Amino acid sequence: MVPPPPGEESQTVILPPGWQSYLSPQGRRYYVNTTTNETTWERPSSSPGIPASPGSHRSSLPPTGNINCVTFPHPDTMPEQQLLKPTEWSYCDYFWADKKDPQGNGTVAGFELLLQKQLKGKQMQKEMSEFIRERIKIEEDYAKNLAKLSQNSLASQEEGSLGEAWAQVKKSLADEAEVHLKFSAKLHSEVEKPLMNFRENFKKDMKKCDHHIADLRKQLASRYASVEKARKALTERQRDLEMKTQQLEIKLSNKTEEDIKKARRKSTQAGDDLMRCVDLYNQAQSKWFEEMVTTTLELERLEVERVEMIRQHLCQYTQLRHETDMFNQSTVEPVDQLLRKVDPAKDRELWVREHKTGSIRPVDMEI
Repeated sequence: MVPPPPGEESQTVILPPGWQSYLSPQGRRYYVNTTTNETTWERPSSSPGIPASPGSHRSSLPPTGNINCVTFPHPDTMPEQQLLKPTEWSYCDYFWADKKDPQGNGTVAGFELLLQKQLKGKQMQKEMSEFIRERIKIEEDYAKNLAKLSQNSLASQEEGSLGEAWAQVKKSLADEAEVHLKFSAKLHSEVEKPLMNFRENFKKDMKKCDHHIADLRKQLASRYASVEKARKALTERQRDLEMKTQQLEIKLSNKTEEDIKKARRKSTQAGDDLMRCVDLYNQAQSKWFEEMVTTTLELERLEVERVEMIRQHLCQYTQLRHETDMFNQSTVEPVDQLLRKVDPAKDRELWVREHKTGSIRPVDMEI
């Protein structure tokens, strides 16, 4: 890159303080702010609020802005972007920027927030499995206690229709114990086990994107650092070339001309290095962008799958619970039927018939 011939730019327009004009190797003029290292193809305005050239506005603003090594369009120079998946509130549209960490002074990457949500979902699924396991244990313990109580001999000598009803009460406990054992077995095979298996598969899917995006982001930061280093080197070479050019205007010498040629070569090389670094940065950002879209959509799919899977198995839980209630009701129905048949008069007749000792009553003694 070489500077324009002395005085050429000043004949057309006065540049704002801190701005210098240069030519790219292809002959296209560009402008550098030597204070901020900002570069732009548009000529900066000499006065605030006055356009630099017809048909352009806010040309002193950079077309893009960099936040945490990621390049975003400048809202004043770029048209509004369309969402990748409009109306869907998709992960791939809303997590490109970083967010301030509420726990500290740093920031958290948008993808990291998504990853934390997925890890939280994995933990919630684990806790749900543990909850179902506790429910199974309660059912098993309850069934054992019911079975044990059904074998208790208390009030076993009750007789008649009431005795039959009491015996049925005890038998219903054994039947109810069996119902709860079956309920616990189904909870294990139809709810807990599928939840655990899904969680293992979920963990494997999560590992695929655990560190991949973070590695790409680190690579992007490294490329950005290279760009800034090359930009700084170019600014230094341009300043050196400008200084030697000014020296040439003051005192012409073969040595100064040779120094200018060398400075021009170094400036051109620095410009080429900057273009190469920018190209590598853009490639890294493009790769990161593509992987972000792919991975966020995959996380979105996993989340939908996780929620739907848990919903289905909780529905299965409630269905099993309803069935258990119905079975328990069926064990109680015979008890209800026998209780309705309890007849003290009939019981008394049957007992008297079996145990009577005589129906002749005593009379008064006669002398």
